[in-house]
Amino acid sequence: MLKGIEDCRNVADFRELARRRLPGPIFHYIDGAAEDEVTYARNTQAFEACDLVPNVLSGVAEVDPSVTVMGQRLAMPIFCSPTALQRLFHYRGERAVGAAAERYGTFFGISSLATVSLEEIGEQIATPKMFQFYFHKDRGLNRAMIERCQAAGFDALTLTVDTITGGNRERDLRTGFTSPPKLTLRSLASFAWHPRWAFNYYTSEAFSLPQLSGHLQEGSKVAISVGDYFSKMLDQGMTWKDAEALRAQWGGPFCLKGVMSPEDARRAVDIGCSAIMVSNHAGRQLDGSRAPFDQISEIADAVGGEIDIICDGGIRRGTHILKALAAGATACSGGHMYLYALAAGGQAGVEKALDNLYSEVVRDMKLMGITRLDQLTRGHLRYR
Repeated sequence: MLKGIEDCRNVADFRELARRRLPGPIFHYIDGAAEDEVTYARNTQAFEACDLVPNVLSGVAEVDPSVTVMGQRLAMPIFCSPTALQRLFHYRGERAVGAAAERYGTFFGISSLATVSLEEIGEQIATPKMFQFYFHKDRGLNRAMIERCQAAGFDALTLTVDTITGGNRERDLRTGFTSPPKLTLRSLASFAWHPRWAFNYYTSEAFSLPQLSGHLQEGSKVAISVGDYFSKMLDQGMTWKDAEALRAQWGGPFCLKGVMSPEDARRAVDIGCSAIMVSNHAGRQLDGSRAPFDQISEIADAVGGEIDIICDGGIRRGTHILKALAAGATACSGGHMYLYALAAGGQAGVEKALDNLYSEVVRDMKLMGITRLDQLTRGHLRYR
């Protein structure tokens, strides 16, 4: 029986604690995906179709689990992928996740739909920071977000490219999830069953999406589903030329999130990207698409050594991280692995989740017979 975050040994434990502590619609927003959720499940299952082949007698008393991504040295090979609406899951939201990422010396990603401002994160969080950019129809909003991100001293900009329209997130449709939450008889009943969450949500500062302030009311003052937000507010005409122009405007390390094919990886190199996140948006967009891990080797064959390759999605264990790096990834990132922990216990929960993964990576490196992560090769993998 899980009593608290100290009892959580893995992502599944945090998920169970989050399920107990969150109102139903909010838990299912984190937990759900598109349509039959086949891709969401496959993201993790893909790792189980691959075995690790260790070496022994390698002298592993000391190991180095660090990696370098977009010019930033990270103390561990996984970082907190940018995710939206975090103050719905815990009243401290991005403040808690950023502080936990700083303690563990890893990247912290903040979303365009974040609930804490770029300026506050820039002032308070010293760990490497990336801003995840949604390309809106409102060009004034796009310019303002870039300028604010530059002024706040962020280290990298990441353009999400797989949300050209909203995915068919049927769980959200069934539960009626919106941002901000609508007050209905059904939602009020769910809030009443979770009084701690309701107290913290309603006694904290008003929910808002600061990056959109002055430009859009949808998502903060006007309730809307995330799928509808993508379909109505984002620019469906976005092209490679737009991505290249955004990279030039930003002028620093630039990443594309949502690249899944070798052809698109090559184009990312051609327009001067520093990194790509191989991602299917946690199965929340196109159900039936490939798992990120299944594409890493193919993409590494096409652009390995020319661009940083980040495996984003399905990570639940340290062994998953080692498999992705052996296949050709530079590093890994994830959302579920810390969002459940955020909901379960705020900053302390995220720290426990990162500590679990860090400990697993170090232990698994020793069991694999390596002292540095760049010693991993495809020779350490066998596919079933």
